[in-house]
Amino acid sequence: MKSLRLLVLAGAGLAIFAAGVASAAEQEHWRVFVADHSAPTVRAVDVKTGSVLATVGVQAPAALEASRSGRTVFAVQSDADRVSAIASGVALDDHGDHGDLKLTTPYLLNAVSKGARPVHLVEHDGKIAIFHDGDGSVAILAEAQFAKGKLAPHRLVTAAPHHGVAVPLGDKALVSIPNPKDADELPIGMRLIDEQGKPVADYACPDLHGEASSGPLLAIACATGLLVVDSQKVEPRITFLPYSSSLPEGKATTLRGAKSLRYFIGNYGPEAIVLVDLSAPEPFRLVKLPARRVDFTIDPEHSDRIYVFTEDGFLHRIDAIKGEIVKSAKLTQAYSMDGHWRDPRPRLAVAGEEIVVSDPLASTLRVVNPETLAESRSIDIDGMPYGLVALGGSGEIH
Repeated sequence: MKSLRLLVLAGAGLAIFAAGVASAAEQEHWRVFVADHSAPTVRAVDVKTGSVLATVGVQAPAALEASRSGRTVFAVQSDADRVSAIASGVALDDHGDHGDLKLTTPYLLNAVSKGARPVHLVEHDGKIAIFHDGDGSVAILAEAQFAKGKLAPHRLVTAAPHHGVAVPLGDKALVSIPNPKDADELPIGMRLIDEQGKPVADYACPDLHGEASSGPLLAIACATGLLVVDSQKVEPRITFLPYSSSLPEGKATTLRGAKSLRYFIGNYGPEAIVLVDLSAPEPFRLVKLPARRVDFTIDPEHSDRIYVFTEDGFLHRIDAIKGEIVKSAKLTQAYSMDGHWRDPRPRLAVAGEEIVVSDPLASTLRVVNPETLAESRSIDIDGMPYGLVALGGSGEIH
């Protein structure tokens, strides 16, 4: 938009029309990064136009994680022993009274973190921890190191190779404790260690699997409850929250954390999810589903909305305040949960005021209205679109 300003020069009696410089225009832009199920490929797609902004080749099929800044998408390639980083091309800068949105073409960064079978990547307290199941080692580094092209990870080693996780906590870290009887079993707890790797404290967490953050709170799923970390203080406060006696037998193994509200959700058996509100007298609320769960997520901008996709091809919206399903709609063909856990099945991502659902067997992304849960349009994608990460926002584009 161009503005036309009338400049009156006092004393000269002369009026001059001067065209002002191009002012900033408020715009909203969302792009979704799509990992192929079987091919070593990540595509960046403009959600509004459906155009492919970039196709990035990696070394193996990847699991995607977005940094909190939104500037980086990490491609965790367990089968290739590496974590690559993709510059998202989305930069949101807060200027107090307004925000600037800068958009560029996504591209693969040169820096690569290498290690034996990386699986879990966790960002917390401004740092990133990559846990390597192959040797039980941890690499702790900063997002900016990938952009600069030079990694300088702080490395830690656990007692044995295992399927574990690590969480940065200021100058300390939490790392999983392998099962001493059988390292192939799930970890038995978390160990707080200092910068030199020396143990500070141990916390029991049998069958540890799954973690998520909600603001300064971190929850780690255990067989008997949740290990809760509050990092608002200089020294983190770590407590254990046992499952309520009102819950049926079961446990959570995957967690998601809300952004604008403070709560978590987790799977709880194949046909239910559990809402966890740490401030409530009864922290756990079970929401039963009409079919087995495939994927679930929390709307980052409307944290009272939870979306769950079930194997019958239906998408459901759950009201987090009411703790119940308020809307359901058929979206895809059925995707049975029988078979291998990593068979191609839909995944969810929220892109502003739209939901994106991958439909791998149809080679399609389905863009859905969150109010009606009706499909507004579809985007054809080569291969089998699988894992999703949505990045974007609104701001002034100069």
